[in-house]
Amino acid sequence: MTSTPAAALQCVPFARAETGIEIYGNAKTWWAQAAGDYDRGQEPREGAVMAFAGTRGMPLGHVAVVEKIVGDREILISHSNWSPIHGRRGQIERNVRVVDVSDAGDWSLVRVWYAPIGDLGTRTNPVQGFIYPNAGGDNPRPGYDEPVWAKNDWKPGNGLELVAASLGN
Repeated sequence: MTSTPAAALQCVPFARAETGIEIYGNAKTWWAQAAGDYDRGQEPREGAVMAFAGTRGMPLGHVAVVEKIVGDREILISHSNWSPIHGRRGQIERNVRVVDVSDAGDWSLVRVWYAPIGDLGTRTNPVQGFIYPNAGGDNPRPGYDEPVWAKNDWKPGNGLELVAASLGN
């Protein structure tokens, strides 16, 4: 008997469950779809969806949820299907470091923590902007439980060093 691996959790249903923003389709379309239904802007805010543009390396785009503003050019996000963990994509990562590397400091270009290398990724990623959930929404956060590997009770030697590093301050 062979086991079938669990399906990967894509970024879109994760962001929708976390924020209550009811947008469907590929992540690269979220920015345009949000116009008229949700407030949008270039400023990160806790609970907002960060909408990444589609690129050659990321043709469908990406969406992530802003968890914390660390500074003018640094935030923490939660997202799914970014870093392969133990060779598997579709994992949830929480409190992931993102740094604005745009020349203008306008969040149009960022680098995102990439667990396999234990550092910010080498690729820069264009961002379309931030989609703000409607005020007064009744969506409880978070929408998904953290997987076991994302808990903060890891011990050295259990294979979680890279993941734990991305959850740090």
